[in-house]
Order: sequence, then structure tokens, then C-alpha cells
Amino acid sequence: MSPARRCTGMRAAVAASVGLSEGPAGSRSGRLLRPPSPVPAAPGARLLRLPGSGAVQAASPERAGWTEALRAAVAELRAGAVVAVPTDTLYGLACAASCSAALHAVYRLKGRSEAKPLAVCLGRVADVYRYCRVRVPEGLLKDLLPGPVTLVMERSEELNKDLNPFTPLVGIRIPDHAFMQDLAQMFEGPLALTSANLSSQASSLNVEEFQDLWPQLSLVIDGGQIGDGQSPECRLGSTVVDLSVPGKFGIIRPGCALENTTAILQQKYGLLPSHASYL
Repeated sequence: MSPARRCTGMRAAVAASVGLSEGPAGSRSGRLLRPPSPVPAAPGARLLRLPGSGAVQAASPERAGWTEALRAAVAELRAGAVVAVPTDTLYGLACAASCSAALHAVYRLKGRSEAKPLAVCLGRVADVYRYCRVRVPEGLLKDLLPGPVTLVMERSEELNKDLNPFTPLVGIRIPDHAFMQDLAQMFEGPLALTSANLSSQASSLNVEEFQDLWPQLSLVIDGGQIGDGQSPECRLGSTVVDLSVPGKFGIIRPGCALENTTAILQQKYGLLPSHASYL
């Protein structure tokens, strides 16, 4: 069975297992559900608003809403759908990195060139060793992750060959965002991750800014405003660093954490700057 048919065929079963309706057969519209809001939801769309902000303690009365959003997102991701999520830098689009059909869907709905790579989101630093050939000290990983950085390393055979098939490298993200870490851990597999916007357009700091994409998504997780939205620096995204060459690093994208990242790499670990060519 092809990856596309396998991902699609799983969707109804997974959705039913967590009490979610699948909607009209063959429908590609997003499904959103949210409390009354000044922003009207698209017909048939589904949006879940995260309770509170930041980490939610296990004993919190808001934990039920947090868990509901996690279960809904995991169900959609396992079914091969594309889900919008908040991160520590920008809103992103996530899908199962193992589902080739979902990967193609991300490129299609963004209008993104398939010659541009997608990052991989993981839940723990320990997971990096499964999906990458790590050539830097573990302390370096823990100093930068979780955080607003994407670390580019040589990929392992564990990753789907349809994910960035044009490069032996992969960018790893562990956002410093409680929901994203919980989601990646609950999903129990790598997530492909990219910004929630049409290619060449501005990145998004709240869900209203990518509302045109909602009908093409299965679920939108509303984590509120990211950053103050007034400074251009808020839309820079993560700092992307090439760590594939032992003893060296290359800045692929300066992003929002350049100064702190380069200080750690050079001053604490003695890495030398070099040219990077991942993107």
C-alpha cells in the first residue's frame, strides 16, 4: 500500500478512537472548534484554544483542556493530516514525518518549493541520537535545546526517505514550548515542521494571521499571541545552525537567537565558524 493511501486510510479509525468525527467523505476542509471569538471560523473548520499560557501543571483545573488539545492533535497527525501549532518562535505547520502524503500536502498548501527542506520536531534531546548522527558534545545539545534554534546534522536511516530526499542533512527542532514538547512526546515519532504561512509571505504570530490556510488544515491549535508582534525581530524564526562538520558550525539563518547561539558554540565549545549550505 502506498504511503498516501496508508495515511488516508488510518484517519477515520484514529479519529473515531478519540471521539472525533471525520466529516464528509473526501472533504479536505479544515475542522475547527473554539469558544466565541471575534474571528469567525471557516465552515466545517476545527480550532482548539489552549487553556492559560505556558506550562499547565498536572493538578490544574485547565489540564483537561490541555489534554483534549493534545489528544486531538495526535489523532490528526497519526491520521496523516496537517495541523497548525504554536511554537516558541512562530506558528507552525506540523505533520508526521513518516507520512509521505502529509509531507507533500504541506508543500502544496504553502506553495513551497520541494527543493526546500522541512525541519524535524522532537520531544527530547535523547531523541536526537535516533534520527541524527551527532558529532557534537551532548552538553552542547542540552545548552541549545529546547530553544529557538534549529540544529542541522547528518540524518540517520530512521527518517522517511521522502523527507528532504535531496540532502543527507536534517534540521532538528525542540521548541521551548510546553505544548509542543508534550505533543512530540505523546506522538512518539518525528514531526515535520515549517512556518504557518504561504511561502514568501510574512510568518505568523497568531492564528488569525494565517486564517486563509484554515480550510486546508485539519486542526488549528490556538496558543495565543507569540511575542509582542511589534518588532520585526519577532518574525525571524529560529536560528538555523549547521553542525554537520566536526569542530565547526555554520549559520544558515540568523533568526532570533543568533548572539546567544554563537556565543555558546564559540566561547563554551570552541567551534569555528564556517560556510553552511543546507538551505
